[in-house]
Amino acid sequence: MCTNFKHPAALHGTVCVGRTMEFPDVIPWQLAVLSAQHDGQCSVVTGGKAWKAAYGVIGMSAFGNAQWFADAMNTQGLSAHLLYMPNHATYYDPKADGSDLGILDLIAFVLGTCATTGQATAALATVNIVNTTPKEIPVPLPLHLIVHDNHSCIVAEFHPDGMKVTDNPTQVATNAPYLDWHLTNVANYLSLSPENPASVSIGGELFSASGQGQGMRGLPADENSPSRFIRVQANVRFARQPKDQTSAEMDTVRVLHGFDLVPGVVVEQTPNGPMPLLTMWSTVCNLTAGRYIYNTIDDPQWYAIELSQTDFATSRSVALQTSGAFTALTV
Repeated sequence: MCTNFKHPAALHGTVCVGRTMEFPDVIPWQLAVLSAQHDGQCSVVTGGKAWKAAYGVIGMSAFGNAQWFADAMNTQGLSAHLLYMPNHATYYDPKADGSDLGILDLIAFVLGTCATTGQATAALATVNIVNTTPKEIPVPLPLHLIVHDNHSCIVAEFHPDGMKVTDNPTQVATNAPYLDWHLTNVANYLSLSPENPASVSIGGELFSASGQGQGMRGLPADENSPSRFIRVQANVRFARQPKDQTSAEMDTVRVLHGFDLVPGVVVEQTPNGPMPLLTMWSTVCNLTAGRYIYNTIDDPQWYAIELSQTDFATSRSVALQTSGAFTALTV
C-alpha cells in the first residue's frame, strides 16, 4: 500500500509531491545520496543496463544500497516513486542485450539521467525489467513507477505483454489495479463537493444538511487501493491554492497524514506469516525549491534536506535522522 499525489501549485509556483510508504516492517531503510557522476550498473544480472549519471539524486533507499531507491528526487526537480502493485506487475526474462535492469535500480537510472517526464518516458523505453529478486529482499516486490515533474506525471506499469508508460492526468496514484481502471472509476464520484447540498422541500417541510461535510458523502473511507485513489484525488481536486512555499509544503503534509495507517488495521500475509502494514515513512518532494522532506513511523518530526546544500560528489547511505520521541516543551 502506498499513496502518491501532486498538490496544487502555490500562488508563486511551488510544486510539491507527497507520498506515503505502507509496508510490513521487514526492510531496513536509509537516506541515500547518489553522486551526480554515478556510474550506474544493473545489480541483479551480469551484462545489464549501464549508465552515467548527469544529476544528483537523494531519497529513501533499502539495505544500505545507495542505488536501491523506493522514493527519490533529483537536482533537476524530477521525482520518482515505486508503489506496490500486487498481482499487477509482470517482470521479464533477461534479454542480455544491455537493456536488463532490476526494479530497485530503476529510480537511480531514471533520476540520474532525466530532467523531465518526457525524457523519463524515452529512457524507460530502453530498459527491460528482469524477473530476478536480490537475495536481500525477504518478500516479493511487485511494483510500478510514478514520475513527476513540475507540470506532468507518468506511470510505468509492467503488464504481461510488456511495460506500458502512460500520462496520468490526475497526477495521483495508489496501487492495483492498473491506472486505466482507476481513471474509469473516477467517473463514479463526480458528485463529490466541498459544499453541502441545497435544502430540499418534501411534503411542505424543508430538509437541510445536519452539518458541514455532506457534500463529501460517498467518499470511500476504507484502505483499499481504489478507495484511496478516489480519496486522495478528492483531496487534491478541492485543496486550496497555497499562498507560498511553506503553505505548499504544510498542506502536502496535511494530506499525507490523512493516509497514515493505525498499526493493526491492515494485515498482510507474508512468507513470514501475517504482518501489520505500517506507514513506515512519508515524503514531500518540493520540486521547485529542491527540498526533500520526510517523516518516519518512529518520529512525529519532519526533516527537510536542501539539495542545494547537499554534496553530490560521492554516493552514500546514511541512517534516518530521528529524535525518537515528541519534542519536550515547558510552559
